[in-house]
Amino acid sequence: MVLAEFTAVMARLLTGKGNRCGALLFSGGVDRVLPPRAGRRHVLHLLRMLAAGPRPVRAGATDLGAVLRETANVVRRRSVLFVVSDFISHPGWERSLGFLSRRHEVVAVRLCDPSETRIPDIGLLRFQDAETGEQILVDTNDRSFRRRFMAAAQEAQEGLRSTFARTGVDCLELSTEDDLVDAVVRFARMRRQRHRAGSGVKIR
Repeated sequence: MVLAEFTAVMARLLTGKGNRCGALLFSGGVDRVLPPRAGRRHVLHLLRMLAAGPRPVRAGATDLGAVLRETANVVRRRSVLFVVSDFISHPGWERSLGFLSRRHEVVAVRLCDPSETRIPDIGLLRFQDAETGEQILVDTNDRSFRRRFMAAAQEAQEGLRSTFARTGVDCLELSTEDDLVDAVVRFARMRRQRHRAGSGVKIR
């Protein structure tokens, strides 16, 4: 799982330099808060929390805005915050992200699946919303449908990138097909550009 692997590497890198690392885990809303500490045992505890879930079949739609507001309440000292999400949420979370980025250095780690931007021609296909359980049956043989699907996915991606740029938040796009070494290299390159430019940058 690329999320757990990336989290493990970043946590070890940061705590290895004497930094403390904490976490706020969420699904529909905030599930668990792990106070920041240092050390290998603490990182292992974080990874066990990630592996344990929670992974409900129908968690309900994510309210990322509420999660970000809770983060602002919990994290008082200026910190580097990684917001790891697909950023599919109730609307209005952008304002909370902007508020958080004014108090902290925020990195958005956007989880993405290539299958969400392209759809194969394989006949009838049933889609299910992972959060609400709602299902829809579509005919992927329909070329017009595939074009609309790809256009909508592209528009959503560009909208997210625009939001991150507008709020001054760096964005690392982490694909389910990504190589972990490549992801870490891109993150390091993003950090170098951040320090050189002194403003938000976007790495794809």
